[in-house]
Amino acid sequence: MKTRWILLLVLVVALGAFFAWRHSAARPSGAGGAANGNGHDDAARAVPVVLAEVTRRDVPVWLSGLGTVQAFNTVTVRPRVSGTLDTVNFTEGQSVKEGDVLARIDPRPYRATLEQVLAKKAQNEALLANARLDLTRVRALVESDAESRRLLEQQEATVSQLIAILQADQAAIDAARLDLDFTTLRAPIAGRTGVRLLDAGNIVTANQGAGLVVITQLQPVSVLFTLPQQYLDEFSAHLRPDSPELLTQAVTDDGRVLAEGRLALVDNQIDTTTGNLRLKATFANEDLSLWPGQFVSARVLVATRKDAIVVPTEVIQPGLDGPFAYVVKADHTVEARPVKPGYTVDGFTIIGGLEPGDRVVRDGQSKLKPGASVAPVTEEKKP
Repeated sequence: MKTRWILLLVLVVALGAFFAWRHSAARPSGAGGAANGNGHDDAARAVPVVLAEVTRRDVPVWLSGLGTVQAFNTVTVRPRVSGTLDTVNFTEGQSVKEGDVLARIDPRPYRATLEQVLAKKAQNEALLANARLDLTRVRALVESDAESRRLLEQQEATVSQLIAILQADQAAIDAARLDLDFTTLRAPIAGRTGVRLLDAGNIVTANQGAGLVVITQLQPVSVLFTLPQQYLDEFSAHLRPDSPELLTQAVTDDGRVLAEGRLALVDNQIDTTTGNLRLKATFANEDLSLWPGQFVSARVLVATRKDAIVVPTEVIQPGLDGPFAYVVKADHTVEARPVKPGYTVDGFTIIGGLEPGDRVVRDGQSKLKPGASVAPVTEEKKP
């Protein structure tokens, strides 16, 4: 029984040795076949990448900062006289024009006051007319009678006093008419009304704190933003009175342009707390894309670099010896070429170390190393 197991083990070892010999004998022929198909294997090992071409283009130089939209004008409409608020003639959120009637205060007390001062003036005018007649009579006697001279002086004083009283009456009439006019509350500017703060029927007082409503002018609007103080030199040539206004854009976080306007103000001092320079731009805001209180990025066009050499920003890769880009050579292999990145805008970077026409890898760099073969998937058109 033991002998049978030994023979079985010897047979298994012999079969294993035979198959090992057959496999080693077949390898030379297989290696030759692989050698004959080497081109196909190299193609299979090529890394698929997206390419872009180095080009020349005019590059706008923008300086960007975080800003806040501000209404061009904001006015709180307050009563200027006291009384009962009779009517409110606007709705919340309504667009109004300058001079539109917003509300009315009961005018009857002010109309009565005006009538009183008008009557008083008429009374004093009659007294003045009579005093002037008496003055004429006294002047006729002054040459022959010393007593008449004293009466002349008294009558002249009376006339002068009545003239002054009439002037005061006229001032009272003007004030009464102004108060009567103030019973009608009008829009001082064109804009949009906010929340109504007073309802009809309430007793209001002159210059009441909260007011009736706040009107905000939305066309145009301003954007107030800041830039670091080191950019002041970029604006030095544009601070003269005859300098053209700089193009300014309000953009979203993802780069979408909301509106275009003009730089209206470079502040006359730098904030000592933050070291920032404040600027203000004006936008027509015809489509109401900007709203007071909204946060936006504002950017100012300060220059244009002509015929700059640029690449898509994602071409540039960080390396231990500095930034580099994978450049595709004629044999479809890549080399890691050192580059000097410059200003970046709208997804493109001004670059040094490359030449127009160079083909560079835009996507797929993580699978590459110098000398690797590449298979272009798509090649971006020139920007």
